[in-house]
Amino acid sequence: MERTGRDVDDYLAELDGERADAMRSLDRLISAEFAGLERVLWQGVFWGGTEQSIVGYGAITQPRPRGGAVDWFLVGLADQAKHLSVYVNAAEEGAYLVQRHASELGRVKVGSAAIAVPSLDRLDLDAFRRVLRRARELTPDVR
Repeated sequence: MERTGRDVDDYLAELDGERADAMRSLDRLISAEFAGLERVLWQGVFWGGTEQSIVGYGAITQPRPRGGAVDWFLVGLADQAKHLSVYVNAAEEGAYLVQRHASELGRVKVGSAAIAVPSLDRLDLDAFRRVLRRARELTPDVR
């Protein structure tokens, strides 16, 4: 995946379908928590091999298990076929934050570093904000 020069607001405005409003709502929430940090549209082939568009918030350098570190985002937001995905690339005490707080996040599916949100009413927004704030606290070099 690569950063693009495409305007994130234009990308979000062009979205349609049942989750477009939820995507824009989550963007506003994440943007407010990450004010002053990078907000960039990433596009390309994601690690699973699928073509993706992900709004990335906060630039980080992430070490990889194989190969060198990569430029990446602290939090990413993507519209998938059946849900929205929120990727939170921050860990505490050996576990990704979303795993540590899975029971608080509502009726959503939690993976390693991702939250699958089928509809916004299933995500506990207060708990989600706490996870975002903690991610920012744990990543002092985020830009």
